[in-house]
Amino acid sequence: MGIVVTIIVGLIAGYLAGIIWKGRGFGLIGNLIVGVVGSFIGGFLLRLIGFSIHGIIAQIIAALIGAIILLWIINKIR
Repeated sequence: MGIVVTIIVGLIAGYLAGIIWKGRGFGLIGNLIVGVVGSFIGGFLLRLIGFSIHGIIAQIIAALIGAIILLWIINKIR
């Protein structure tokens, strides 16, 4: 069940990251995929530095952070 929630949260974060980037993302589908991957990255990074992620809002914020970091890295490579 945790993976399903992470994917749903990642989709939400990808959509929000696309809104924040405004045209520098990969379109709706691309941003949703980046959001799902960013969800795993954000959760990992925040746990790594010692933050505890409890609740859906905290998960969305962590996923959004991960998605924005991933979009930034991809845009630097492109």
